[in-house]
Amino acid sequence: MPDINDVGRSCILVSIGGKNIMLDCGMHMGYNDDRRFPDFSYITQNGRLTEFLDCVIISHFHLDHSGALPYMSEMVAICLILLEDFRKITVDKKGETNFFTSQMIKDCMKKVVPLNLHQTVQVDEELEIKAYYAGHVLGAGMFQIKVGSESVVYTGDYNMTPDRHLGYSDIRVHIYATTIRDSKRCRERDFLKKVHETVERGGKVLIPVFALGRAPELCILLETFWERMNLKAPICFSTGLTEKANHYYKLFITWTNQKIRKTFVQRNMFEFKHIKAFDRSYADNPGPMVVFATPGMLHAGQSLQIFKKWAGNEKNMVIMPGYCVQGTVGHKILNGQKKLEIEGRATLDVKLQVEYMSFKPRNMLLVHGEAKKMEFLKDKIEQEFSNIGCYMPANGETTSVVTNPSVPVDISLNLLKREMALGGPLPDAKRPRTMHGTLIMKDNSLRLVSPEQALKELGFGEHQLRFTCRVQLHDPHSDTDTLGRICTHLKSVLKSYSIQHVPDGTVIVESIVIKVTSSAEEPNLKVILLSWSYQDEELGSFLSTLLKKGLPS
Repeated sequence: MPDINDVGRSCILVSIGGKNIMLDCGMHMGYNDDRRFPDFSYITQNGRLTEFLDCVIISHFHLDHSGALPYMSEMVAICLILLEDFRKITVDKKGETNFFTSQMIKDCMKKVVPLNLHQTVQVDEELEIKAYYAGHVLGAGMFQIKVGSESVVYTGDYNMTPDRHLGYSDIRVHIYATTIRDSKRCRERDFLKKVHETVERGGKVLIPVFALGRAPELCILLETFWERMNLKAPICFSTGLTEKANHYYKLFITWTNQKIRKTFVQRNMFEFKHIKAFDRSYADNPGPMVVFATPGMLHAGQSLQIFKKWAGNEKNMVIMPGYCVQGTVGHKILNGQKKLEIEGRATLDVKLQVEYMSFKPRNMLLVHGEAKKMEFLKDKIEQEFSNIGCYMPANGETTSVVTNPSVPVDISLNLLKREMALGGPLPDAKRPRTMHGTLIMKDNSLRLVSPEQALKELGFGEHQLRFTCRVQLHDPHSDTDTLGRICTHLKSVLKSYSIQHVPDGTVIVESIVIKVTSSAEEPNLKVILLSWSYQDEELGSFLSTLLKKGLPS
């Protein structure tokens, strides 16, 4: 394959969370030889692709995305027709060989699993795929692929503006990842559902915002929803927030949508019936409540004060509607931190639910297009979003994106007590420490327990692994005398260790066993045998190095 980007034979391999997914499997229409197909040797040398791949996703039926391997999502029939038509032109009319047969296409179509829009398919216990509307052609899709806590969004061709028979894509290219920014209506519905469920169970909802960020939009959304559902739970703004919003929206009225511009004189959309100014005393009121408070990253101000009061109640929820800089309380709780040291004082337990309603990408890969135009887009992305990694891999090039998945593990109380008894430092989120134990995976959860507890739970017997080492040295004494000299030497070096000279002809240091042997042919050449368990690996290595230097005369 040429080492440039071009339009044709789209075929991308994504490895995520231990899964291998092929994204599209297209054909290059500009070649009449083997170059028309993707070079699968980049994936595997033995040709057994089905053993290597967990699934194949076809974004739409155009041959540059589906021609090499006729898999298709929704529009199986159209994909089948197009592939068969192309086969007839290529084989029947042009007489080309080394091409798939009509029966091969039919056999391939039997393996296809069509997806409906917004349908989620669980490929296996870990791999999940969800389809979204792309708007490019009938049946074109965008796909969110999730494996555990990691996710990636793939789109082939997509449409940003509606035409006479197709709309624009669900996922707009204000691309936001770890999850996706799908249609505005879906996000609004998700937001309202979370707020409604929380207040229905008697909890409080904190929404940290900036005065001119998304607060006005969210307020209009909640105001309309409260009116429609006849809800009574109070909604409050930080003091001064409404005044700021009204002032700036009057100043920039031409930037609002047509509906607001038309009705602004008769009715101010930002004068709310269900939303009132927040008083500090409200934070201690019993019962459900929704509060918009500044600032948006929970790094100071009223939002942080309210958060400290509500964080300990698992009925409550905080919804972060925007990006949080590293080091802020908002960033910490979004990364799963459950204990916070606030302002250098007491530790705060975070028991409330944490939700994130904004989805900014960390990395973007440009994979389908003319090289010069893709380079232009890559430059623009890097200029506009300096904190987003943007890659434009050439054909056959591998791009590795580092992720930091958060894997929750429960630790048994007995193991914690044992670690504490050893005199180590107390657990501290700021100073992580290594803990030794046995990791048990059961019912999609992970537990770290002591080896003894793991053996008991799993019904296994204990096996001991020992390491051995041979050290040769010249010593004119008998084997027994040499062993005695080794014991004396070790006692002078390892004064804090218990060293025993056992009658069976061995020296024991902790779990380490030392023996001396020699042959009748070379009685002065001693072979020192050392054996130790893995717990004493460091001490065993030290002793072997020490004895290689010889014994003092």
